[in-house]
Amino acid sequence: MELRHFRCFIAVAETLHFGRAAERLAMSQPPLTVAIQQLEQRLGTRLFERNSKGVRLTAAGQAMLEDARRVLGQFEQALVHARDAAEGISGHVRIGCVGAMLYRGLPQALASYQHDFPAVRVTVSELNSQIQVTQLLRDELDVGFVHTARLPKGMQRQLVVSEPFICCLPADHALAAQPRIPLSTLADEPFVLFARSVSPDYHAAILDVCAQAGFSPRLQHEVRHWLAVVAWVAQGLGVALVPKAMSQSGVPGVVFRPIDNAVAMSESYVIWREDGATPVAGHCVEHLKQFFNEHKRATVSQT
Repeated sequence: MELRHFRCFIAVAETLHFGRAAERLAMSQPPLTVAIQQLEQRLGTRLFERNSKGVRLTAAGQAMLEDARRVLGQFEQALVHARDAAEGISGHVRIGCVGAMLYRGLPQALASYQHDFPAVRVTVSELNSQIQVTQLLRDELDVGFVHTARLPKGMQRQLVVSEPFICCLPADHALAAQPRIPLSTLADEPFVLFARSVSPDYHAAILDVCAQAGFSPRLQHEVRHWLAVVAWVAQGLGVALVPKAMSQSGVPGVVFRPIDNAVAMSESYVIWREDGATPVAGHCVEHLKQFFNEHKRATVSQT
């Protein structure tokens, strides 16, 4: 039994006329009659009563009609899904991101992508940079947003955000009223740092910028997320250097101040595998890259 048998059956059942059904299917009547006979032989029962008054469905034919329509409809839908998946406009994209991307345009980028491609299912997992790299290599993620530019062979990256580190202080700190913070004034302060094990690049960048100011930070606490860094500072447990985007976090009890003569930049990259990406994942990467490129151009034009 083939799908053509269902098409022939449905056409005859809806027209109750072999000639008109053949015209609808753009075929001659004899092959249509043969197809119906083959279907009836396969089922072992008649689907149509034919007499001088015309054609009508038997009880078996009536019972089969809705099922035949459903099967044919599912097949046609499967063809549409397959074409859409091949063109990258439907399917599933698995995205990983570091927490700071919440404040670096990723929600807006994903909203833009979902608006343009509503048939794509997007799932997002918050993961540190190293875990994202591992999961991309294992084909457990399609796209990542990370803090590191150091990637293994077979992976590509594009810079999406570059912004300065700023100082995060408890709201009641003695330096909180100053518009800018000379970094050297924090030499004796306890620091809350991003854990080296989670993001060695960020950990090293903060140590380097402090070294340029002539001191080694007094490490008091190491945490795994930028929001946790800000939250610990809000509790009066230290000071921190954080990406500028974290000033949008809305955590109460802290203030954010620019650092005098700061040269270190906080950077985020979109990363993906060179090969093995599905069409929908590759299409998503291109859309996200374009979104962040346009966002950077808009930001530059405003400054």
